[in-house]
Amino acid sequence: MIATILTAALVTCSAGSDNADLADSTIMLQEVSVSGQRQRDYQMRTSQSSIQVNREFLRENLAGSLMQTLEGLPGVKAMSIGSGQSKPTIRGLGFNRMAVVEDGVKHEGQQWGDDHGLEIDQFAIDRAEVIKGPAALLYGSDAIGGVLNLFSNHIPTDSFAGILQLFGSSNNEQLGVSAKVGGRKDRWFYRANATLIDYADYRVPTDSIQYYSYWIHLKDQRLRNTAGCERDGSLMLGYAGQKVLTSVRISDSYSKSGFFANAHGMEVRLSDIDYDRSRRDIDLPYQWVNHLKVLGQTSWCSGDTDVKLNVAYQNNLREELSEPVSHGYMPTPDDPLERRFDKHTGSALVALRRIIGNHELRSGLSAEYQHNRCGGWGFILPDFETATTGIYFMERYTLRKELFVNAGVRYDYARTHIHSYYDWFKTPIGLDSVYVMRSAEMTRRFHSLTWSAGINYATELWTLKTNVGKSFRVPIPKEMGADGINYHIFRYERGNPQLDPEESYQIDASASYDPKGWHFQVEPYLNYFPNYIYLSPTSQYVEGLQLYHYTQARVLRYGLEALVNYEINRRWLAELQGEYLWARQQSGEKKGYTLPFSIPWSIDTALKYRFGRRNDGFVRVAAHIVGQQDEIVPPEKPTEGYWTLNLSAGKQLHVGKQKLNVAFQANNLLDRRYYDHTSYYRLIDVPEPGRNISATVGLEF
Repeated sequence: MIATILTAALVTCSAGSDNADLADSTIMLQEVSVSGQRQRDYQMRTSQSSIQVNREFLRENLAGSLMQTLEGLPGVKAMSIGSGQSKPTIRGLGFNRMAVVEDGVKHEGQQWGDDHGLEIDQFAIDRAEVIKGPAALLYGSDAIGGVLNLFSNHIPTDSFAGILQLFGSSNNEQLGVSAKVGGRKDRWFYRANATLIDYADYRVPTDSIQYYSYWIHLKDQRLRNTAGCERDGSLMLGYAGQKVLTSVRISDSYSKSGFFANAHGMEVRLSDIDYDRSRRDIDLPYQWVNHLKVLGQTSWCSGDTDVKLNVAYQNNLREELSEPVSHGYMPTPDDPLERRFDKHTGSALVALRRIIGNHELRSGLSAEYQHNRCGGWGFILPDFETATTGIYFMERYTLRKELFVNAGVRYDYARTHIHSYYDWFKTPIGLDSVYVMRSAEMTRRFHSLTWSAGINYATELWTLKTNVGKSFRVPIPKEMGADGINYHIFRYERGNPQLDPEESYQIDASASYDPKGWHFQVEPYLNYFPNYIYLSPTSQYVEGLQLYHYTQARVLRYGLEALVNYEINRRWLAELQGEYLWARQQSGEKKGYTLPFSIPWSIDTALKYRFGRRNDGFVRVAAHIVGQQDEIVPPEKPTEGYWTLNLSAGKQLHVGKQKLNVAFQANNLLDRRYYDHTSYYRLIDVPEPGRNISATVGLEF
């Protein structure tokens, strides 16, 4: 594995590079006028609701996964499965409804899967940007709900610099080390990173759970077989000339994690595996995934014209293994390989940006090809090939310095070919036995015209933005061709080959007000889907599990995020933010109901104290309050509200010319038992993790 090879090389760019890019500043800080000006400049770049954070935020909020680190941002949530896996959502939309973009290339893993995390090393990320709302104009199909932009291609400014980090956490006994190095000589530069992580079964604040009326005892309050490990590495080489910037980056991410043994079915009671033998071993059932990414980027700038070319190849290889057990008419398999997914993706983008007077013109042409092959004795997803291409044009017109408007249009075409699949065993039907067809061969073609328009206006204290747009999403092969058991989330899933492309119309606005010492911000939005695609729960059971089937309905969603920060003095800062989402199906079999796994309202409040001569130390106490969710889709059950208390602290120390960063976090400090309505483990009575104390020590050199 490349990650293993690069472990000796170690990782990404260092302290001395912060000033190389204006966009590398966080929009959270308002302590000096420069930060406030940069915040205003950033907010005026786009008419969509967006937020950006830098490396300091990522370091202070470091959690078990990248999405758990970013979860504190308004509108951003992490759907967690186990202690090492989590998926991003923006305003309640995730999976294939939001795009994760790393260094300008859309990350293509198994994002359709509920139990698949992001195969991205969070320690390689320099900064992150969240764009909320439809962003298909620039990013294509999957950006119907928003975009998570990750940047790990910062250009070093020193001849040699780096950072070494050691970290650990108590709940799952995680231990890890990450290092990144980078350097520049004349116009040539390089960056490298490597990360190693190992963690044990994680702990929940209960001694037992109930699964299908069967009580399961948990030894030492730990979810057996949820241990795992991760190995990440990357290497980038580049050339920065006066007009040309070019680089090649290769990265590899490998992870292996166990599935909670009792969640895979009742057969575990008959297993010979001693799951309580060790809390660090990984027994069946488990999954492993390896994601290889090769990215070439070239940009050319001359006067008022910029041209950019991105070419990328990605391979996502994933296997799920479990004890061979017969189900229904399926005989006992010969090996433990339940499912295998081998997905290859090639993509290319050519983009042009030109400034003519008060006009900024942008256009681009993109293409992508995916090739996926499946294996194993358990079926859930058919083999497929998908080809997409898109072209866009947009203009930003500056009426005056504090006022501009923008508009754009995009056309996309997609072709998906799904292969047929027959069971490898025979099933008695009538007087005969046949190989049952799970997926029929089909070819679907989709096309869509999308658009967006917005306006920005800023005064000395106010920043106002409004954006309206249409986005689309092509139905993925799983939604059209699935027909099988998904044990890890306790249901039988069935696709719908007649699905139409999903469309979305959205209006969102943002208003921020910045009097001295204060920051007020509110971001309301209204979202209408004429044909929303979702997995609808039914009262039927197939092969012992609840049947979910893909369907479409008209859906109306609206909500808002609000934020208030008050700088009491140079030492004390008070923070308050909240979010609310309402959704209702306007047609279909569940008309009048919300959507499954809808997020409840939440409020976060915190008090932060800064200390040290440079204000480079802090202590922060925060409360996370979540309301009861009784807006459900039968046969869903309501989830009670809860609150947790969290504590964090950090300090930057100077050791000679080096910087030593120390960070500490205590989440769920009171060890409260609660359930997250968006967690699939809630379905089998598994609460969220208990108290977790984590620490990070980083040396910048």
